[in-house]
Amino acid sequence: MTKNHGTSVKNDDVYEALRDDGASKEKAARIANAQANDNMDPGQKGGSHPPYEEWTKDELYDQARNVGIEGRSDMTKDELIEALRAR
Repeated sequence: MTKNHGTSVKNDDVYEALRDDGASKEKAARIANAQANDNMDPGQKGGSHPPYEEWTKDELYDQARNVGIEGRSDMTKDELIEALRAR
């Protein structure tokens, strides 16, 4: 039996499953709400950016800075990719 997470979460079952899998509260709510919205398709592929492997190290560094990844100045290109994917 799932809890009612209030009006901010539109699909409690999906929210609970995502939280059980380790997703943050914010991420779980965002995905659960997107799945409950008929106008959104969260399973659909996202934007048209090339994979991180095709980015330059400078581009990866800038993206890491934009999302607040700590220790980025000491990271290699592969470490930056790993950190960006883990966020």
